[in-house]
Amino acid sequence: MIILDKPLLTFGESELEIMKAVWKAKAALSASQIGEMVKERGWKRTTVATFLARLVEKGALKSEKIGKALHYTALVSAKEYRRAQVKMLLKNVFDGSAQALIASLFEEKSLTDKELQELQAILKDKEG
Repeated sequence: MIILDKPLLTFGESELEIMKAVWKAKAALSASQIGEMVKERGWKRTTVATFLARLVEKGALKSEKIGKALHYTALVSAKEYRRAQVKMLLKNVFDGSAQALIASLFEEKSLTDKELQELQAILKDKEG
């Protein structure tokens, strides 16, 4: 897998949907298999092919011909992508402050009681 330090890899909303399908499968998929996984979007086969080509060009996917069809595998893991996006969010929106990000979550009351308990458990685990 590629480590996302430089350059920062970003996806549009539709590209991210394609990546989520590939990440979920954890195996090489053909364009038609990926199209089936995102069929609720109502995209034509050519639209899916366009997104796949863009993602290959960006270095997020690798294509390999197996039989008569191209199959796609992720070169970037979901975890690596999330980590890079959080770093970008922290840098661009919260001036590098994780404390400000977490404070924002609390201020917006966007955390459930269960999520708060999970965060507390993570913090306790990190403390020692």
